[in-house]
Amino acid sequence: MKPKNETAILILSLLITVGILGGGYWWFSRQSGIDLSKLIPGKGNPSPTPNETVSSPEKLPAPTSPTASTTFSAPATVPRGTTVRIDGSTSMVQINQALRNSFELRFPGTNVDATADGSDNGIQDLLAGNVDLAAVSRPLTSQEQAQGLVAIPIAKDAIAIVVGINNPFRRGLKKNQVVEIFQGKLTDWSAVGGKPGTIRVINRPRVSGTRQAFQELFLEGENFGSAPNITEMQRDATTPILRALGRDGISYATYAQIADQQTVRTVSVDGLDPEAANYPYYRTLYYVYKNPANAAVKAFLGYATSPLGQEVISTAQ
Repeated sequence: MKPKNETAILILSLLITVGILGGGYWWFSRQSGIDLSKLIPGKGNPSPTPNETVSSPEKLPAPTSPTASTTFSAPATVPRGTTVRIDGSTSMVQINQALRNSFELRFPGTNVDATADGSDNGIQDLLAGNVDLAAVSRPLTSQEQAQGLVAIPIAKDAIAIVVGINNPFRRGLKKNQVVEIFQGKLTDWSAVGGKPGTIRVINRPRVSGTRQAFQELFLEGENFGSAPNITEMQRDATTPILRALGRDGISYATYAQIADQQTVRTVSVDGLDPEAANYPYYRTLYYVYKNPANAAVKAFLGYATSPLGQEVISTAQ
């Protein structure tokens, strides 16, 4: 048996410990304002009273970039007879063609049917069920996402300012000059250091994703001008725009489509050409599908986003 004095000391020590813990509990509750009893299972009032409200987490927007739920595996095989229908951005014509050729070669008996009527038209065709994929050169709007559309980023692309090869203007432009030209505020080449003469602005139609991207990147969301020297093309096609430049026209295009052209040249902006590593006027190109994706879409997107598909896209650009 333990001596009585030893037992008494033990009891006294326990009482002191309890007192210290109790005092700490009281002090922490007073200082923090937290009712610690609510953190103990079975204590406090874990459910809201009639006068309490419980906030719910905010809903996240529909994904517009690859996530665990919006990525597809590269297919090992694709059934013969599989057809993938694509419509959309003219900026993605070369990408569509390169992927089509590679996909059909790798998976015999498949068919990729690609047309280019502009990003907005591609999206409308997708919503109507006329195509499987829309090639889009701008992000989806919240309204489009709400209709079940999902955008998968495919590539990055620079937007270049272009003039005809025989245009006597041989200088670069500052960004504010680009803005004022496309808003109709600067209308003569002499105002930007060139020879006197009207600046003919060749603009793309409203359905163009490239136009919308240019509006965001260069005009920062402001509107294009409607001055007499500004012509809006009826169809979103790069070749007619380049042909229309002549000696006094100016426009914009996806750099991949004009880099090797012999009839036009790019104009630097703030001293930077589209090939510069720090050129800021880039946008993302997407393939858009309507959720849930069908088997053809899964196969094509799985291939397009695979290392092999990305290499094909890089070559096309």
